Amino acid sequence: MFRRMTESESKVPRATTRGAGGVALALQGGGAHGAFVWGVLDRLLEGGLEVEAISGVSSGAISGAILAQGMASGGPARARAELRLFWERLGSGAGPGPLGAWLWAADMLGAFAWQGMETMLRHFAPAQINPMGHNPLRPLLAATLDPTRLKARGAPRLFVAATDVLSGEPVVFGNDEVTVDVLLASACVPLIFTAVEIGGRAYWDGGCAGNPPLAPLVAPRPPRELVVIRAHPVRRRTLPQSQAEIINRLNEIACHNVLQAELALMPPQCRVRIFDADDALGHLPLSSKFRADRSVLRALFAAGRAAVEAQEAAQAAA
Repeated sequence: MFRRMTESESKVPRATTRGAGGVALALQGGGAHGAFVWGVLDRLLEGGLEVEAISGVSSGAISGAILAQGMASGGPARARAELRLFWERLGSGAGPGPLGAWLWAADMLGAFAWQGMETMLRHFAPAQINPMGHNPLRPLLAATLDPTRLKARGAPRLFVAATDVLSGEPVVFGNDEVTVDVLLASACVPLIFTAVEIGGRAYWDGGCAGNPPLAPLVAPRPPRELVVIRAHPVRRRTLPQSQAEIINRLNEIACHNVLQAELALMPPQCRVRIFDADDALGHLPLSSKFRADRSVLRALFAAGRAAVEAQEAAQAAA
């Protein structure tokens, strides 16, 4: 069963004894840009990172769920292998179907193709563009997600955020509630996909309300260390020009401000590590979020690993 957060619960989630006081991950979502998050995770897991709690949105929630189920059955090495398998399947086009080929075409960065897509999204609702409600991620997630392992005793606490369309409230789903539909809801981009219905409620992308929410990670006590991995650039190199680019930049700014406000409330005993995506993503156009071909994903993956190595080198030199 899913759980909707009340106003009070959204500030302090229900207490749990599973995995409190260790290392927590906060994973942003950003479509194909989530491959940067994958790269950071891969390098951290390679070093034997033990994760006790995860909060994620959209592609960050998907990576978080896969990491959690891998940790439950084989520790960091298994989690690393399962993350690689998912992202490589995504890059190979396994499971996307016709809509995925349209959304994630290798030439999506072409100006003409992207302008046509922008025009279509401005004039047609998702139900008109995609009346059958096909989501290219569904078959891939169905073949990857194992909810039984998320419920296992050794699984990290997992919090997947979505947004209730009608109430506008953030909703957080825990280990026992995460399904393929929950992950699709967390990654449901409103202008592209119809809302995902769960338990009679309609949900959009969790990034609409927080990307990602940190409140679930501080109960019943704060983590010893919080690792924040961004999939949105804090700073852009050029001014947005098109309507879609302006809206995208507004969303990035909103996500950044909400996350910064939550970080400011983190207790002083919690060490915070942040992996910014500015160098890797700050120059990329909006269309790159929908470009999930292998070469792009591998480049972002490498950038994520490099971000960890650069931070470690800087710490060693300090």
